[in-house]
Amino acid sequence: MRKLYLLAGIALFTVSKAQTDTIKRDTVIPVKSLISYTPTSLESKPKFFQKEWVKKSIAPSILFVASAATWGQKEQIRENRNRYLPNFKVPYDDYLQYTPALAVYGLKLAGVKGRNNIGRATLSYATSLAIMAILVNSIKYTAKVERPDGSKRNSFPSGHAAMAFTNAAFLDKEYGLVNPAYSIAGYSAATFTGLGRALNNRHWLPDILAGAGIGILSTELGYFFIDKIFKNKGDNMGLLSRIEGNENPSFLALKSGATISMSNFLKESGLSDRKTVGFEAGLEGAYFFNKNWGVGADLNISTFPVRALHLKTDDPDLETLDVKTESLGFLNAMIGPYFAYDLTDKWQVMLKATAGYSKAANGKVFLKDDDPAATQQYYRIATYRPSKSLMMGSGISLTYKITPQLGITAYNDFRFTNSKIKYHFSDIVENDDNLNHDFDVSSHEQISYMTLGLKLTAYF
Repeated sequence: MRKLYLLAGIALFTVSKAQTDTIKRDTVIPVKSLISYTPTSLESKPKFFQKEWVKKSIAPSILFVASAATWGQKEQIRENRNRYLPNFKVPYDDYLQYTPALAVYGLKLAGVKGRNNIGRATLSYATSLAIMAILVNSIKYTAKVERPDGSKRNSFPSGHAAMAFTNAAFLDKEYGLVNPAYSIAGYSAATFTGLGRALNNRHWLPDILAGAGIGILSTELGYFFIDKIFKNKGDNMGLLSRIEGNENPSFLALKSGATISMSNFLKESGLSDRKTVGFEAGLEGAYFFNKNWGVGADLNISTFPVRALHLKTDDPDLETLDVKTESLGFLNAMIGPYFAYDLTDKWQVMLKATAGYSKAANGKVFLKDDDPAATQQYYRIATYRPSKSLMMGSGISLTYKITPQLGITAYNDFRFTNSKIKYHFSDIVENDDNLNHDFDVSSHEQISYMTLGLKLTAYF
């Protein structure tokens, strides 16, 4: 199950950067090559991943696969939202979804040259919106998936996410060739729109991933059809000047992976007798001062399920008691130096050493009642509250660059912290002599784990 989260993390913001335009910013197309044909031209066929339709399909395909892969786990994923931000209700996503499109028209009215003039850009945008609306609504009212808040049965796919990523791809198409910062800003807005749909309890994660894929696909198709009508890739392609980047490996990335505990997190508490495997998702980025050295930050959430503990009792009718503890969750914000080294033009290795703040989520401890006649199966016997702590970390990653602006990264991180966990017991435990002796009021736990995962990395 944990492997599914690897796919879920390859989504939204950085996955959108796969939509690198097939015309390079500094490419000049010689007229002679268009009118002179020789048999030798057959030898220069583009490789599979360099074909235009393949490049255009990478991001939507990844998002659709991630949506399908996380479908069976959508309720478990939603539990993390309910645990960390159960009362979140800020409808910023209703407005943020439109900002990339507004940025396009603001730039054009300000006289900033983009791919197309305003008339053709509007035609391409309208076509993209029409395709998106047809796809989203036809699926919504056929699938009839209930929303997580139970309000309606039109959850899948997310219309807000589809609109946001249609608009982000629109901004990328018009101004991504002028400056990649426009693309980063647009896809950031779209990503936070999708995040808002989950935080506001309006959509499941698969809804958002599918909506994002539909949005990007719709814009690609919209531009494809309009470009065919105009028989070129844009009104101003010859006028666009290439803005040089600093050629340093500064990046932004979304990541997700499997977390593997290297210690028994609740050993001292007596609530767990084994190590565990969980998952991690987060955002990471770094600014490089030269080709090798930079400073970066890592914001991530990691969770670890705790397996039920079987306690022996003196009661012959019970024999054992099953104690179930809610999963441990950590919100980590870390910063530190990064070192990058290019093995080849396509492969890059990166090292980091980080330190920062770790906040753990509160949780509950339950006692399972196996009696079929019992009115409820689980009884809460305690709550726990871990302390905030300093977390130390290190990591190594290997990136394959699909394009100069986009890479797929495999990473291995290590983290360590000490946390004091305080317990508050219910009356069931405090009044039971046997249970009372099995648990301590507080304990000091060593938290150390490693993460193996994937990142989609956008360079800027």
